[in-house]
Amino acid sequence: MSDQYFTFPQIDPVIIELGPLALRWYGLMYLLGFLAALWLLNRHADKPGSGWTREEVSDLLFYSFLGVVLGGRLGYVLFYGWQWLIEDPLYLFRINEGGMSFHGGLLGVIAAMFFIAHRQKRTFWQVADLVAPTVPIGLGLGRIGNFINGELWGRTTDVPWGIVFPGAGPLPRHPSQLYEAALEGLVLFLVLQWYMKRTDKPGAVAGLFLVGYGVSRFLVEFVREPDAHLSLYWGFSMGQLLTIPMLIFGAYLMMRPAVKETAR
Repeated sequence: MSDQYFTFPQIDPVIIELGPLALRWYGLMYLLGFLAALWLLNRHADKPGSGWTREEVSDLLFYSFLGVVLGGRLGYVLFYGWQWLIEDPLYLFRINEGGMSFHGGLLGVIAAMFFIAHRQKRTFWQVADLVAPTVPIGLGLGRIGNFINGELWGRTTDVPWGIVFPGAGPLPRHPSQLYEAALEGLVLFLVLQWYMKRTDKPGAVAGLFLVGYGVSRFLVEFVREPDAHLSLYWGFSMGQLLTIPMLIFGAYLMMRPAVKETAR
């Protein structure tokens, strides 16, 4: 190991406390991601002929947010903490003792998009292609929140930018949270903004999101420290296995023949 590495900046995960209430960096990142998505979607709704109103956008974001929270927590328990749920069913509701799963949150958002498509008499892909380009903002900010919390660190390394995380031992580790913030957040956002202007195939933008996230997550998992209670399957982590269906389905959406869809 190299003798030169970075020490984790001691950032208090709590920004401010007011009595029993506390504003945390991780919660703030979720809020900023939501506000950024609201701004982007309102901007789209304000364009002539967009087919969307600000009220419809607000409904979409409200139910999507519920999907993220409920699906993310349920997915984490089912994918990563099943044994704890069997021992204590109330573990599902103790969010302070566990995290959120992206894949579970994705399933929750998909359910919310089906609901909104039915409610607003749209096709599912009209909703999905609108939402997909906004998601990387929240993903990137969420990973920065993980970094500030000093959690979900990477494997030990001797790269010059390795960081010693509190609670992770004395050796430097990959800042895998920042890798994901860059790939799942900034890079994927820019790619989607470029691609959405060059295709009108229903589902193609959503498909590229699935492929882009899947590739980013699959690669970063190689340097991310797996949870201690999880086993590797055929040499792959649970996170990598869960991204494989995303990659396959996303590629299918991008390559399938264009099908004209109508709604309303």
